[in-house]
Amino acid sequence: MEKIWRLTGYDAEVARHLQEVLKIHPVFCQLLAQRKVHTFDEAKHFFRPQLSNLHPPFLMKNMDRAVDRVIQAVAQKEKILIYGDYDVDGTTSVAMLYDYLSKLHQPIDYYIPDRYREGYGISYEGIEYAIKNEVKLIITVDCGISANKTIKFAQNSGVDVIVCDHHLPKDELPPAYAILDPKQHDCPYPYKELSGCGVAFKLAQGINERLERPFSECEALLDYVVISIASDIVDITGENRILAFHGLQKLNNTERLGLKMLIKRSGKEVPLTISDIVFGIAPIINAAGRLADAQQAVRLLLANSKQAAVDLADLLERRNKIRREFDQRIGEEAKSLFQMQHKWKDRKSIVLYQPHWHKGVVGIVASRIADLYHRPTVILTESGGKIVGSARSVNGFNIHNAIQACEDLLINYGGHDFAAGLTLFPGNVLAFQDRFEAAVSGTIEDETLVPTIEYAAILDLGEIKPKFWQILQQFAPFGPGNQNPVFVSKHVIDSGYSKVLKDQHLQLSIKQIESAVFQGIGFGLGQYFDYVQSKKPFHIIYNIQNNRFQGHHYLQLAIKDLTTSNDLPKF
Repeated sequence: MEKIWRLTGYDAEVARHLQEVLKIHPVFCQLLAQRKVHTFDEAKHFFRPQLSNLHPPFLMKNMDRAVDRVIQAVAQKEKILIYGDYDVDGTTSVAMLYDYLSKLHQPIDYYIPDRYREGYGISYEGIEYAIKNEVKLIITVDCGISANKTIKFAQNSGVDVIVCDHHLPKDELPPAYAILDPKQHDCPYPYKELSGCGVAFKLAQGINERLERPFSECEALLDYVVISIASDIVDITGENRILAFHGLQKLNNTERLGLKMLIKRSGKEVPLTISDIVFGIAPIINAAGRLADAQQAVRLLLANSKQAAVDLADLLERRNKIRREFDQRIGEEAKSLFQMQHKWKDRKSIVLYQPHWHKGVVGIVASRIADLYHRPTVILTESGGKIVGSARSVNGFNIHNAIQACEDLLINYGGHDFAAGLTLFPGNVLAFQDRFEAAVSGTIEDETLVPTIEYAAILDLGEIKPKFWQILQQFAPFGPGNQNPVFVSKHVIDSGYSKVLKDQHLQLSIKQIESAVFQGIGFGLGQYFDYVQSKKPFHIIYNIQNNRFQGHHYLQLAIKDLTTSNDLPKF
């Protein structure tokens, strides 16, 4: 699919001012302006994220009430149950809060619902487990904001519930003892994009402050938090950037046996990046809940013996391999099913259903199909007599609103602007497919349906030197809201050593006039090889990467796209 290259907008006056006061390469001032950094002090805070700049936890609505209730439970030795979701954000939230509270209090337990038997959110089975085990306080993490009926059942049964969630609330909130969710419309908390584990961390921080314990006890939890931030694809801006920056430092030096084994199994080298978590650690953790019991992931995260960590990591690694097989097979089936639809190229959305698809991988498949066709996508399967599924969007389109327009056809739904989950009755699949298409068609902009690569600046290859790379690394950690900068270099030519790998990937060896030769890799761009080999100039759009191979480090260009025309039609 043809892609548009678009320069990220910025205030040129701000960039010029930053150049005057910072005395660094103009491209970096442009990058700062694109990130809404305006002054010397703001730049200092950006380049040196400080834990002292975290927001006070008691700015969050209901934090006082939640902290008081936890401290009451500790004082009265009440049994506490931490109830979490089965994905990475949920399991790290459970492990993090259990780790913190278990040092203060016993008895304490945790519970994660079975994805297939109980589904997403707070289940009646989970509440009954709490009642049977004489739990007096449930703390939900990464779930609960939509669990009105089950939380009412808990409260009526004498079990108080504190909700720690980061999903969008509906108009009617659950009757919990306290709700911590910065997305509540009247919550004054300044930062709204915390992960579920991030909200749970603020609760731990609040308890810590009330008990006047050292902040180091909270700081020690940040390795859990950064895994959640990376895996849940939340913005790495503001407070999340501070938590991620220091969380990576903790993770790269972690002494937790489970995390050390996860890093080893991921095949990623320390120091880890956000990308290493997303593509290395997260899939292994997620495999527990996708194919079986997510509590195994929590047990691995909390493992206190090397043998337990090895056994659990082996188990999850085997499940992850099976997950990849399911993912690949279902993805191919989904592509074929979509292209069999009448006038499939004219559709603005994709809704696909097969009863035999594995529930644990429909979210992954939805992401891949949305990326491939650049359409808001819903992948559905059958589970327990109901239709369940996951939705993924494209940049610039709020898929949660489109699903909300189909609310009367759904049993329940929830999620974010870019990702959501939903449940409906089998008889409503076709009606949902039509209604969702109408909702998307009526609101999506035509340009949103065309894949766009945002780039930060035009750069000569000769400017990419060790000092440039060192400063660029200070923009990390990279992720949503603070993407790894993408650059464009014009009129590059083959140095004579470019080649095609596996008939589809382009390995480039390129230069500009008077520049050094740079190596680059363009996955799926092998069709351009004949043009590249002709020695005619072309333009590339890319990230700069530090490639690590057999102990050696060298800079490499990760090519996202290239154009062979001198008039830059993709700009």
